[in-house]
Amino acid sequence: MKRALLGLIILITVVIVAFFAMGLYSETGSAPGLANGQLESCPSKPNCVSSESSPSDKHSIAAMTITPAMGEEPLLKVKEVVELLGGDVNYADDNYMASTFTSELFGFVDDVEFRVDQGSGLLHVRSASRVGYSDLDANRKRVEQIRQLLSTN
Repeated sequence: MKRALLGLIILITVVIVAFFAMGLYSETGSAPGLANGQLESCPSKPNCVSSESSPSDKHSIAAMTITPAMGEEPLLKVKEVVELLGGDVNYADDNYMASTFTSELFGFVDDVEFRVDQGSGLLHVRSASRVGYSDLDANRKRVEQIRQLLSTN
């Protein structure tokens, strides 16, 4: 009984240390940026959503409509919402913004990118975890929260 308990304690300790190590590792990456004028496609892992994915793709999420309330520079409004939610803006120009969100417990970093498509009046978004496999839908929920705040502000 004591061996089983000791084994369980060791296993839990190893798992916790591994999660902290993955969190530290995720700090070393960066947003993938644009490829041929569009947001990078999602990897095969389920921890990414993108409005530039095919609608039949499991990674697909709707783009956001640029509204008059967002003003002439919609990414300024997006920046406000990202910072309100605790994210950091790492890069921004007139048509593209890269931001990061860091989880509190283990420090996992997620990249959230936005691309303005003035021609269609859409704001495309990609949100992805840098490490791990599943995100328990955290990226999809974050994008929907951003969408909601943009529509109410």
